[in-house]
Amino acid sequence: MDIVFFRDYCLRKPGVSEDTPFGPDTLVFKVGGKLFALIDIEKFESVNLKCDPERAVELREKYNGVIPGYHMNKKHWNTVAFGADLADAAILELVDHSYELVFQSLSKKVQNEITT
Repeated sequence: MDIVFFRDYCLRKPGVSEDTPFGPDTLVFKVGGKLFALIDIEKFESVNLKCDPERAVELREKYNGVIPGYHMNKKHWNTVAFGADLADAAILELVDHSYELVFQSLSKKVQNEITT
């Protein structure tokens, strides 16, 4: 997986925007104004993704390439390494999971605005 594919994958989701609020090297993907994925544009070594807390612990125990979210709330965020022991398809599924968690946290009004 490369950064172009990853970016396109995220931007195809309904209501997604991208921004660099933490500086020019960190690309942030948001839905409804809330973060669901962060990557380093220059290095593209890993991605920070929101995760259900119980699942986050399970993933960290199962995969060396999944650690508590770097500079994030360790209970709700994981840092997932590209090219480690997690297949690209599994990483994309975690992107979907992160997006859905954030989307479901939005008000019904905002959800409706995104889906219509």
